[in-house]
Amino acid sequence: MANDRLTGNLLRVLPEQPVGGDEPIPAVLAAYTRDLVTAVEQTLAEFLDAEVDALATIDPAMGGFAATARDCVLAGGKRVRPTFGYWGWRGAASGDERLHRVLPALATLELLHTFALVHDDVMDHSATRRGRPTAHVAVAAQHAAAGRCGDSGRFGEAVAVLIGDLCLVWADQLLARAALPANRLLDVRRGYDRMRVETIAGQYLDILGEAAPENWSVDRALRVARYKTASYTVQRPLLFGASLAGVRDDTPLTDAYTRYGLAVGEAFQLRDDLLGVYGDPTATGKPAGDDLRTGKPTALLMLARELASPAQRQALDGTGSLPGEPEVARLAEIVFDTGAVDRIERMIDERVQEALDALATVRIDETARTALFGLASAATDRRS
Repeated sequence: MANDRLTGNLLRVLPEQPVGGDEPIPAVLAAYTRDLVTAVEQTLAEFLDAEVDALATIDPAMGGFAATARDCVLAGGKRVRPTFGYWGWRGAASGDERLHRVLPALATLELLHTFALVHDDVMDHSATRRGRPTAHVAVAAQHAAAGRCGDSGRFGEAVAVLIGDLCLVWADQLLARAALPANRLLDVRRGYDRMRVETIAGQYLDILGEAAPENWSVDRALRVARYKTASYTVQRPLLFGASLAGVRDDTPLTDAYTRYGLAVGEAFQLRDDLLGVYGDPTATGKPAGDDLRTGKPTALLMLARELASPAQRQALDGTGSLPGEPEVARLAEIVFDTGAVDRIERMIDERVQEALDALATVRIDETARTALFGLASAATDRRS
């Protein structure tokens, strides 16, 4: 099968590449990611096309709604979570394991991710995602263009909530298609459920921080990063992959994956914090400065407030609820001048090193170790 050939292709490419150096790891990551992403995309497309067709039989409008949800899932993205899930599995899988057996489970992580993104965009009032209108904005525009009754914005938000909910249900359906023994699939589901709970817990803390920024701190911002991002972006996908291979909890490998995942996941979010202020919108697909515009209590902003002089602190706290572009640009300069950006960069580097140390001594497939070493850098040293 094509999916089994994918595993062979990855194994042929990776062992030839050294862990150190300037170029080999990014090059090889790009090579295997293309194949892995293609396999995940094909799995998702086949599953979602069938689901859209089934819902269209209920009512033509349901087909359109389901197609919008499908398009949100297939709208691009780096497929980071299935990638970490794959290498978590590959690091522990025996030689006779076949990728096609676990591919539906890996693709499940993208449906969970879409659920979180669509709801997150509603909560954050985000207008764009990956360079395109967010789901609630797109649906609102459709509502207005059709001349329907009621408030278009409210309709768009309501439908986006349902799109996210549908993706969460689809994730459960797709996970059930993994060709695994029933007892192993049950263990996988336990970890998957923990991942979902932690994601929602992190999201709640995130919106609570915006509602009560005076009670926030760098430590609390890092806690949000740990649960909202690290858990379901790196740590839990790695452990999810290990459970797909039959690895139980409380083993040296799961301990290493946990330490690696928390460190890389936090670093991933810290990089996001920087990109949210200083990133190029053409690369990130999101407007620059949104976090400053809304006063979102990220680790970057909390650290800037800790390091700020009295005058800088007054400027950071005194811009009003909706600063314009000039004010946002000035805020970005002030945050940089406090030294917070340099401190965040050091925190990212420290966490990447923690992740590499976690994998350095544990017994793990060497191909997976090489890939995870490279992913630690690729996921945290990025521009989008």
